[in-house]
Amino acid sequence: MKTETRQKIIEAGARIIHHKGYHHTGIQEILKAAGVPKGSFYFYFENKEDFGLQVIDHFNGYYLALADECLQDTALPPLNRIDRFLGGFADLFESVDFTLGCPIGNLAQEMGDLSAAFRRKLQRSVRAMVDLYVRVLAEAQQKGDLADGIDIRETADFIVSSWHGALVRMKIEKGRQPLDSHRRFVMQTLLTG
Repeated sequence: MKTETRQKIIEAGARIIHHKGYHHTGIQEILKAAGVPKGSFYFYFENKEDFGLQVIDHFNGYYLALADECLQDTALPPLNRIDRFLGGFADLFESVDFTLGCPIGNLAQEMGDLSAAFRRKLQRSVRAMVDLYVRVLAEAQQKGDLADGIDIRETADFIVSSWHGALVRMKIEKGRQPLDSHRRFVMQTLLTG
């Protein structure tokens, strides 16, 4: 029961933080959304920062599970998996009217230079995203689908960084064009050049 209540608080808080940001989300608002009595928060979390760090773990786990399912699907060639993955996320953001963005990217912009603990946790999260791409790119390179001279770690890092930039543009443009441009550049220029 203790773990279940803690998880309810994290999930409710994660939804609110994804919509409003960390600083604009209050503890009472989280508890109300979770349907948990006031005062329960400090039973499960040391403080709001501890809670925020656990929310990052929640977001990271969710994203990595989705990404792993798509990027490790060996029924498709490696580069096709990357294309499908990027297209699937563009479709997802279109279904929510180009709002929200990446929760990790959002928190990085909001908290990355305000809290060393957040920064370290966010760095690990982004590195985990890069590592997913590294595995798929390495597989593509081994199969001869990607030139041997391409530095796969640097390429994976660029894909993740430029994706976050495309998400920022998507939010201000309120359209999928930045995501589609990112996808085209990655697939037609970066990975075929």
